[in-house]
Amino acid sequence: MKEFRAIRGTRDILPEETWRWHIVEDSAREVFGRYGFREIRTPIFEASEVFVKGTGDTTDIVQKEMYSFEDLGGNQVTLRPEGTPPVIRAHVEHRLGQGKSIDRYYYCGPMFRYERPQKGRYRQFHQIGVEVLGVEAPEVDAEVIGMAMAWLQALGVADLTLRLNTVGDEETWAAYRTALVAAQADRLDELCADCQRRHVTNPLRVLDCKKPGCQAVIADMPSIHDSLSAEAGAHFHRVQSSLESAGVPVVVDPRMVRGLDYYRLTVFEVASGALGAQDSVLGGGRYDGLVGRMGGDDVPGVGFASGVERILLAMPESESAPITDVFVVAFDEESSGKVHDIVQGMRAAGVRALTQAYDGRSKRSQGKAAHRSGAPWQIVVGPDEIAADRYTLKRVDDGYEKTVEGGELAAIAARLTRPSNSD
Repeated sequence: MKEFRAIRGTRDILPEETWRWHIVEDSAREVFGRYGFREIRTPIFEASEVFVKGTGDTTDIVQKEMYSFEDLGGNQVTLRPEGTPPVIRAHVEHRLGQGKSIDRYYYCGPMFRYERPQKGRYRQFHQIGVEVLGVEAPEVDAEVIGMAMAWLQALGVADLTLRLNTVGDEETWAAYRTALVAAQADRLDELCADCQRRHVTNPLRVLDCKKPGCQAVIADMPSIHDSLSAEAGAHFHRVQSSLESAGVPVVVDPRMVRGLDYYRLTVFEVASGALGAQDSVLGGGRYDGLVGRMGGDDVPGVGFASGVERILLAMPESESAPITDVFVVAFDEESSGKVHDIVQGMRAAGVRALTQAYDGRSKRSQGKAAHRSGAPWQIVVGPDEIAADRYTLKRVDDGYEKTVEGGELAAIAARLTRPSNSD
């Protein structure tokens, strides 16, 4: 019989791993909530045009990596490869920005790109990201970046480096394009095939190439900082000053441009030394003009996205949390009925209670299961306990015991297993 396996570039997230995913997601909700962000959930697939127009038709994502297909209704749809265009589509469709409000969203979910799978990078991967729409102040760029750093630090991600740059505005780009195209043309034969194509379609994308041969050429190209307009330069200076005032250390990287067409002014990446050469865990920037291009009021925006798989690789190892608070063992098969009553009563009181007193399993077998569960408390129920209607809660780590009447068992177990209480 054929053995089915997950498709290349996808993976199962098993119960032994999911508790770490909960840590990342719960931390995001807690930290982002302090800054006034609300969660938004968009469909996993969209009309393909959402990404062609939103992500940019010259990006590698649109040209080479999207999972696009025609559905049974003849519609061209795409599994979302990134989170920003769907959020903006929803913002525009539902008229969420009325009254010149400042809107703060965060999202969490799977994304899809057809690229070469490698450690921490999959064809179905997961992103957590944020978007702020409706304000162009540089201080908001710094606030979003500071929030990203606070979140990663709360997760214990080690050896963080914030790389910051500006890609300027339209005036900047008009001046920089001429110098950049000329510099690339002189050394076009040294660039990879993709960069030779980018030289024609979007010369700025060449700066985003990670191939060693291209990196040597990129190092000699003119800096966009030499072409910054007065307005773009002032914006960048205020972002840096705000980050400095907040105590967030910055490394300015004049060659960083990010891989998406919609960025304007501020761009940034956060890297972790725990990951080696492929060290990026989070990136983003400002995208003024994108909302207008997607049919909404032309409001400014700024945000970031992070790869959950990458963050998990950079987080410190830690022991998994126990799956239950109290494990109840039946001394013999005749006691199993009472065990199930006790377990159900505890669950009703808010206690995570578990048993494996099924199918005549021995006390020894149940004890092994109790050990594997990691439950901090155990109860053994036998004929004597049932006759007296008195049960002993035993704390596993130090052997402390507390014997209670059956009518009080669920309430006392609930009190003992809540971290804020002790006995």
